[in-house]
Amino acid sequence: MIPLREGKNEDDGVSFAVRVQPRARRNAIVGELGDALKIALTAPPVEGRANEACIEFLAELLDVPRASVTIASGQSSRNKVIRVTGISVAEIRRRLET
Repeated sequence: MIPLREGKNEDDGVSFAVRVQPRARRNAIVGELGDALKIALTAPPVEGRANEACIEFLAELLDVPRASVTIASGQSSRNKVIRVTGISVAEIRRRLET
């Protein structure tokens, strides 16, 4: 399982790395790549559409409000760090494993 990092404060949320594969056939988690969760997205990597699709996909998957999911770094890269607030490390791990 990928490493999940909890922030120093409760408001910092939980961070983890993802590797995005745009223009896929469907939105899905396709595995792990090193310490990152590999995510396939149907959206193209133009005008931030893949970033928006990534946020929406993870918010739905983790069952949290869309505003709770942000891209902490890697806006223009396939390698991103995602930050999720309002949910514990244990709960994220449980939902990702399901």
